[in-house]
This record gives sequence, C-alpha cells and structure tokens, in this order.
Amino acid sequence: MNENEQQTELHNEMSVGEILRNARTTGRRKREIQTIAKQLCIREEFLQALEDGNYKAIPETVYILGFARNYAMELGLNPDEIIAKIKREMGLVSDENDDEDKENTDNSDAGAGVDGEKWYRHILGRSVKFVRNNWKWCLIGFVVILLIIGGIIGLTLQQTQTGINDAVQPETAVVSVNTTTEPKYNVDVRERFGTDNAENASVILQAIQESWVKVEDRRGNTVFSRVLVSGDVYYVPAGDGYTAVFGNAGGVDVWVNGVLAEKQGADHVRVADISLSPDDLLPETATVTE
Repeated sequence: MNENEQQTELHNEMSVGEILRNARTTGRRKREIQTIAKQLCIREEFLQALEDGNYKAIPETVYILGFARNYAMELGLNPDEIIAKIKREMGLVSDENDDEDKENTDNSDAGAGVDGEKWYRHILGRSVKFVRNNWKWCLIGFVVILLIIGGIIGLTLQQTQTGINDAVQPETAVVSVNTTTEPKYNVDVRERFGTDNAENASVILQAIQESWVKVEDRRGNTVFSRVLVSGDVYYVPAGDGYTAVFGNAGGVDVWVNGVLAEKQGADHVRVADISLSPDDLLPETATVTE
C-alpha cells in the first residue's frame, strides 16, 4: 500500500474537521488558523467551525461548501473528497448514493463495463438532477430560446412580405401609366414624373436635352420643379391655368393629346410664362424671353 492509499484510508476514518486540523497542524508546514483566515479572506471563526464540525455556525450551506473547498485547497488536500465527506456528514447525501455516484463515475472514465441501458439511465439521472438543482437558469434559458426562435420567425415573415411587395410594386407602377395614349416620343423614355396625372394628362413634357422645368398653377404655386435630362417625361395635371418655365426651351418637347406642339423657344434660351393649356399650345406658342 503506497502513501496516497494509506492517506485515503486514514481520511475515511476521520471527520472533515479532523482532516483539516491534522493537515494544518502536522507536517513541515504547521500554520496558525489566524494566518490562513487572512490569506483566504475568510473569518477565523468560520474556519474554526469547519475544524470543529460545527456547521451550524456558518449561515448557509453554499458558504460551508465554498469555505471548505478553499480551505482544503490551501492545505493541499483534495477539495472534492472534503466536499463529498461534508455532504455526508450534513446528511445532504447518503453513503449509498455517494458510493453509487463514485462507481458510475469510475466506470464512465474507464469507458468499459457499462452497457447501453445503464449508461442511458446514468446520463438521464444526472440530467434530471442538474435540471432540478438549476431549474431557474434552465427556465430562463428556455424562455431565451423561445424569444430567439420567435424573432427569427418574425424576421423571416417580414422579409417574405417585403419580397412580395417589391415584386408587386413594379407591376402597379406600370399599370398606373396609360401607355395606350402615350405619344411616339422622339427619344426613348428614361424616367417618368407626375405619373399620378398620367391617366388624364392632355399635355406631356419630354426633355430631349438637359433642361430645368418648373410648372405652376393659376395661383402661382409650384407643382413641379426639376432638372430633366434627355428622355425624362413629366405629365402635366389636367385643367387650365398651368404655366411653365423652361431653362432650355429648345430642349423640351411639348406633346398635346399625342401631337407634338411647336418649340417654345430656341436651344439654351430661358422661356417663362408658357401656358400649358392645350388650346394655347396648338397652334400658338408662348412668347420667348431672353
């Protein structure tokens, strides 16, 4: 029998308090309990209570086990052995259960001698014990997992709905423009503006060169103001009283009911007070002002 086996057999016959006191007061490193209490930042009376086996002097079981573990490690003892022995002394576990756990642990470490059914029961028992001892944290984890799954489902549904809306939107935009009444433009259409007016517009402006275009109603309120580039189209609201300013009059084609009206001015010439009434645009033109 080697020294470790002799020590283990001796510890089996001693109480936790005796083991701790023996480790502190014998051997080459004899130490005072006051010194260890300062090093571990544990009150002296608590360490004395552990050596005396007076566990009632320490308020909570968790503190008893924590102090005992730190004390054992400081004295060079096996902390797991001390904790297991304290639990038996306090009646937290029985010797039979402790021996069974130890046997199961040894068998699992060896990787042999345990059939599938016993291994399953062993794992299941430990899992149930873990959940029972940590049910609050298990419940919190379960709620967090549910929230994550709900968030993923909600995000997926939102992305799906967005994809459907994106797929439908271009079709809706095309339908809003009555292409059957569109004139035969001189240049390909680049971008359309004022599409809300497209169904009833009698007058359509298209830039064939870059030009600033502003449209006002009869009260002088601006209903459209933008620099149009070649191909851009603007649908003028239906009704009389609208006037326009072209920054480059020669760069804007004016279509009236599908017919191209005369130019409102020369290239790179600013023209103001252009009447956008169909009756005024055909056949007459607005006055050119430099």
